[in-house]
Order: sequence, then C-alpha cells, then structure tokens
Amino acid sequence: MTTKTEIVAVQASELQVVEYQGLRVVTTEQIAAGYGTDSANIKANFSRNAERFVDGKHYFKVTGDELNNLRVTFSYLQISSKTRSLMLWTERGAANHAKMLETDKAWGYHDDLVEFYFTRRTAIAAPTIQQAISRKELALMVIEAEERAEAAALENKTLSATVDSLEKHFTKGMTIPAFCKGLNGVNVSKMMWWASDRDWLYNEQRDPEKDPRWRVASYARDKYLTEDQTQVTPHGKDTFTRFSPVLLEKGCHRLFQLYMKGDLPMKKSWNGEFSHDKAIYTPEAK
Repeated sequence: MTTKTEIVAVQASELQVVEYQGLRVVTTEQIAAGYGTDSANIKANFSRNAERFVDGKHYFKVTGDELNNLRVTFSYLQISSKTRSLMLWTERGAANHAKMLETDKAWGYHDDLVEFYFTRRTAIAAPTIQQAISRKELALMVIEAEERAEAAALENKTLSATVDSLEKHFTKGMTIPAFCKGLNGVNVSKMMWWASDRDWLYNEQRDPEKDPRWRVASYARDKYLTEDQTQVTPHGKDTFTRFSPVLLEKGCHRLFQLYMKGDLPMKKSWNGEFSHDKAIYTPEAK
C-alpha cells in the first residue's frame, strides 16, 4: 500500500524567496498546503478555469533546460527528476486560486503571502535565473507594474468605500444577529448556525432539546469574534459565567464581504438588493 506524503504548510514569512523572470513565485505544492487543499485540486481548478490565467502574468510553466537549471539553483524545492514541467504562480495567480477555493483559510494564507512574501523587500535575496531582457520584455514589465499600481489604487478606493459604509452601522459589542439585522434580506435566525458551519462558533450545549450555548471557536477567536463574559447568579443557585460571542471590527468587515458575495443565508422574501440600515459607529480600542 502506497503512503501519501502530506505537504506541511510553511508560514508565508518563512518561505525561501524564489524569483523567476523578475517576479516572486510559489509552487503548486506550496499554495496547496497553505490554502488547505491538495495539488490535484489546484491543478484541476487551473484546467477548469484556464481562461482566467495568462502565461507570464499569473504563472510560468517551466520545462526543458530551464527546469534543469531550477533543480540546481533552487535545490530546496526538491523538484523530482520525473517532473517534466513545473508551474510557478505569481501573486496574481495565487490570488486567482484563493478566489476559486473561497475559504477563509485560503484567503488568510493569501493575505500572509502578499504581506510577508510577495511584497517583502527586506528578505535575504535567493539566487535568481539571469536572462537577457529585451526591449519588448522591459516594456511588458513596465506595463505590468503600471497595471499593478492601478489595481492597488482601485482596491484601496473600494476598500475605503466599504469601510465608510460599515462605519455607519457597526458598534463595539455587536452580536452576529444584531449586525445582520441591518443587512437587507439576511435571514438573521439562521446566522448563528451558519457561523457554526463556518467554524466561527461551536455549540457548548450537548442536549439537543435545549437552546444552544454558543462559544467562539479557536479559528475565529480574536480574529473575527471575541466573547463578553457575564456573571449570573440565579435565585437559590450557584453563580455561573455566561459567554456571549460578539463581533470584532474585522469580523464585521468579513461578514459584509460575504454578504456582498451572496454567501449569507437569505430570506425567501428578499428583494435582491444589497443594502443596509445606518447606525452609530463606535471604533474599537486599539
């Protein structure tokens, strides 16, 4: 029986830098492990969505002598001698895969890649493959840089608009249902179970006949949610602590993002419009 070797994810900040044709790149195995999937799924998503990927912008397919050079130059990648072609994914390519997987783990690891790997300039430079750059290639590199700058400016503008919107109806200590009451069409009664399915919460109550006692799961704790604690002393009974999951500001932003993507449970009577009511905003203490 053949034992499958599991690829362990390496933190983005600890990845050894690999540069190809002037761009930092990651392998299929690296993003698969970081995104919580396997290489076969990454390859399948690429095959099914080939029109979304542009050679030289989203990925590089390395073969022949260049592949042999990579085996020597980047020996720590441990490229098998049986490998006939190697896919190297750029920042944009890695983003496409995160978008297709659409899991919190994939987006979280991609955020780390962008912050600690693709844009990290203080890292110790690894060997790069030296190639003669023609005027055409230089021009393409300039165009690519301009496109990246335009995309970043648009993303910042969109994020700013979203933040402005959210600031009008988020208050510190808000619960998930309270926040979602301001989102047009959301079925608030299903939100806590939805959050449980997404590993944001877990039900501490083991008796299915009783109301659930929601607690914040480790994945979402101090990332999207925290807990308010209240000491309760029922008449004639011992004092106990009641825990109430409440949203952090980042959790508010993530919920709104998922709402705009249509991923929250919606009412059958929803009119199809994405909008929200405005309320007072109180920023969290830093």
